[in-house]
Amino acid sequence: MHRLDDYDFHLPEALIALRPVQPRPASRLLVDNGTLIDSNVARLPDYLSAGDLLVFNNTRVIPARLRGERFRETSHGPGIAQIESTLIERLAPDQWRSLSKPAKRLKTGDKITFGPLTATVTDKDGGEVTLTFDQSGEALDALIEQVGEMPLPPYIAAKRPADAQDREDYQTVFASRPGAVAAPTASLHFDDSLLVALAAKGINSTEVTLHVGAGTFLPVKVDNIDAHKMHSEWGEVTPQAAAAINDTLACGNRVIPVGTTALRLIESAASAHNRIEPWSGDTDIFIRPGYTFKIAKGLMTNFHLPKSTLLMLVSALMGYDRVREIYAHAIAGKYRFFSYGDSSLLLPRNDT
Repeated sequence: MHRLDDYDFHLPEALIALRPVQPRPASRLLVDNGTLIDSNVARLPDYLSAGDLLVFNNTRVIPARLRGERFRETSHGPGIAQIESTLIERLAPDQWRSLSKPAKRLKTGDKITFGPLTATVTDKDGGEVTLTFDQSGEALDALIEQVGEMPLPPYIAAKRPADAQDREDYQTVFASRPGAVAAPTASLHFDDSLLVALAAKGINSTEVTLHVGAGTFLPVKVDNIDAHKMHSEWGEVTPQAAAAINDTLACGNRVIPVGTTALRLIESAASAHNRIEPWSGDTDIFIRPGYTFKIAKGLMTNFHLPKSTLLMLVSALMGYDRVREIYAHAIAGKYRFFSYGDSSLLLPRNDT
């Protein structure tokens, strides 16, 4: 059994990417197909075979970070406080659960104005605040799109504010179904030219949806990782995606999710070894060493945070010791880490 500290490593701060490289496929790619190969994403078709199926997550990130002012009548007159709220879960057409700060300045009944939007605090549990807006449905969505900022990960947001460029950079070319508050970052490396090159080699693709939540950045707080409770996220595998995956496996070809979100979803929808069914709902699957993969035969993924559940996931796929070798190689080679960083293609040896 591994403990949380087993997944710690030292990452030089200079390797945390604050902006992506351009064009997108210019990012470096560390391939592990039994041998570690230093390459770049543009050469991805060279490491895959005709008949392989890439599974992309088509969730769309909403500009979920809102900055506003709380107004409250006091005995000394109107009281004003600056509030930042990150929307994390839609509860109703006019209602979102949020992470708001400073939460100590909020109480039930408070009004917060976010530009043209006004929200009322209707519930509060620590830093989690339920906001009921004065708009609903598509009208609310349009105003959030207008006034919100991209919810950059904490390790980027601590270094710089989100700006207009992030609205393009932090969105994949597949993004079509709004609902995520974090990007499926492995897919950020793809553009139309790379997709054309993959198709020309006979490499297929399909799309699923997993709305990535803010919980993806929550730290593991227990030393015994088996006691960790995963956050829940909503996803869907359509009948068309399930058919593409089943047909690929039936032909003896590989299903390779692009990103840990797509991997967690297809493993949640697995009905048996090499078999998946159409599926929709919430998943809190926690993949760690000891897990038996039913669908995924490889993974394309960025380099993850120390002590993170994502690092545990890749360790389940490739083996704990091998992942330590991969990460040592990446750090020595000055690969760029995290959401805007470089990527890896992980192909377990028994599937190569």
